[in-house]
Amino acid sequence: MSLTPYLVAWRTTPLHDREVIDALVDPTHAGPSPELAAALRDWPGTYYWSDEPDGRHLVLTRPSPPPTGRTREAWGTHILLFAATFFMTTLSGAVIAGDLPGNLAILFNPTVWGAAFFRGWVGGLSFSLPLLAILLVHELGHYLTARRYQLDVSPPYFIPGPPAPLGIGTFGAFIRLRTILTDRRQLLDVGAAGPIAGFVVAVPVLWIGLAHSQLLSEGEVRGMLAPLGDGLLPLGDSLITLLFRRLTLGDVPVIILHPMAVAGWFGMFVTMLNLLPIAQLDGGHILYAAVPRWHRRVALALWLIIMVLGLFSLTWLLWAFVVLVLSRGRLAHPPVLDAYRPLPPSRRWLVWASVALFVLTFTLLPSPGGILLRK
Repeated sequence: MSLTPYLVAWRTTPLHDREVIDALVDPTHAGPSPELAAALRDWPGTYYWSDEPDGRHLVLTRPSPPPTGRTREAWGTHILLFAATFFMTTLSGAVIAGDLPGNLAILFNPTVWGAAFFRGWVGGLSFSLPLLAILLVHELGHYLTARRYQLDVSPPYFIPGPPAPLGIGTFGAFIRLRTILTDRRQLLDVGAAGPIAGFVVAVPVLWIGLAHSQLLSEGEVRGMLAPLGDGLLPLGDSLITLLFRRLTLGDVPVIILHPMAVAGWFGMFVTMLNLLPIAQLDGGHILYAAVPRWHRRVALALWLIIMVLGLFSLTWLLWAFVVLVLSRGRLAHPPVLDAYRPLPPSRRWLVWASVALFVLTFTLLPSPGGILLRK
């Protein structure tokens, strides 16, 4: 069934992955009418409504046939990167759990690669599995939302990193949007879905991990300490970690974090980093979707603030560098196909929810001091 009898005018934009049709609906059918509703049920794609100054629009999408000779998805690369990240984060977890020494030399000493090493490495699963679950659900939030809009998007790429005590075994994960987004509604939905989904998983991980953490009545510093081999790494509080540890443990001076609690802390920290309103981070997508004219100025101002925070915690400088690399050195945000289409009022809650999530997870000093050697 054709939609043209119900439309006043329309514009079709062919893209490599889909065809986007911006259609102004005849006012007599803008309810929509039963006839238009029946025709939309037969539409071979997706659609949504947009209330604009000249009337009600339908934004229709239908997938384009895949081009001849298109390269197939490189699943081997995704699986290899995930496997490497899983190995390195589990190795980090084994160091945090105290099942392996915090000495990178073990990676290059074949004599220790035996049953004892494997048993120690398995002990790190209490850190790696919840951490990777947070990262995976975060990326799936982006991926599934993008696929719902029929956007050409890659599966998640996991980035392995150095194990403890130099790192946690990963620099996070990302997906690639291989097409331009239709409008700011799509950009907001895709950008906000990841942090919200990851946060939902990070909450029980942090809560359960804190409940299994070790409590001390006194120590060199107060707050949360992550075991790293022969040292303890102080971890700064966000509002959410402070609230959870007060509700779970009370006003305890010193907490030696369980590996799952360390994973929960990093899950909250990664959520906060992704919500920074810079470049093509999730926060950058959300800021551009909400107020595109402010994006460049806010991104530049925040980048300068991060440089200042780096004077107090080198963690900020490290992750600022990682963010800059992933953004290819650009703080600006690429345009969407129709930047002038208004953001629907039904999406404002997503903007404010993202702002609240950023405030809850913001950590001023992620690592307020150096590694403390155990006595």
